[in-house]
Amino acid sequence: MGENSAQKVIIVTGPSGAGRSTAIAALEDMGHEVIDNMPLSLIPRLLAGNPMERPLALGIDARNRDFSPAQVLALIEDLSANSPASVELLYLECQPQVLLQRFSETRRRHPLAPAGSPSEGIAEEMALMEPLRMRADILVDTSALSPHDLREELRTRLMREGGTGLAVTVQSFSFKRGMPRGLDMVFDVRFLRNPHWEPALRPLTGLEPPVAAHIQADPMMETFWAHLLGMMQDLLPAFEKEGKSHLSIGIGCTGGQHRSVHVAEKLGKALAEQGWQVSTRHRELSRRARSGASHSKRDGSA
Repeated sequence: MGENSAQKVIIVTGPSGAGRSTAIAALEDMGHEVIDNMPLSLIPRLLAGNPMERPLALGIDARNRDFSPAQVLALIEDLSANSPASVELLYLECQPQVLLQRFSETRRRHPLAPAGSPSEGIAEEMALMEPLRMRADILVDTSALSPHDLREELRTRLMREGGTGLAVTVQSFSFKRGMPRGLDMVFDVRFLRNPHWEPALRPLTGLEPPVAAHIQADPMMETFWAHLLGMMQDLLPAFEKEGKSHLSIGIGCTGGQHRSVHVAEKLGKALAEQGWQVSTRHRELSRRARSGASHSKRDGSA
């Protein structure tokens, strides 16, 4: 990296328990120079010299000695306006009930409520961090992600060839469990025929050929698919031209097991065949797999 090149900086933050340590480790594996919990006042001095050969990842959270959201936002604005550094804010968010479960499982005390209940600390920290969540360049909801899933999500979003281009995530989900956060576009496929009402198909998923054939036989599927794929062919190049680095597409149905899974899988494969960098994830299937693994360990049958 030459002296005139901009230093690439990604600031990683989010509430305690949302996966910041996992994200920092993943970024280090991806070739970033990582510094965790560095005082905010020292960051401008760190970036005052010649750019580093590698992109820099800075972990920041409420435990930092001089932390405040206002100071973080001021730092980002100052660096963007008065230095050649290219700064992005990566915010990892998570649903409060999931954070509470994680603290309960690890028996950790919440840093903002060491003498109180974790739920009090979680609520206080989420309110504190909200300005940063609103400012985030990259927003990742880790509620349904395993550490492996989070690593793959970051790899998809950040490791684009040459550091340019548009990375696409296609995610299936259940409307009953709520829409994933951070989606750019959402498509509701509950109008397609539902394999749930076929006893032989009910226990299967949209990844399996009998379910796929059932959905494909719906008279609405051909028209819907032509419109969906045509829209993507028009919009993705436009988003890329505009400079957007990542696009998150959600496909939802009632249970997140059949129709949304099939359409998300089909869309991901079609976009990959057209040369886009695509990651496909099925939220409810991942939850079910982790739940099954957890039950197996408790039952001693793993």
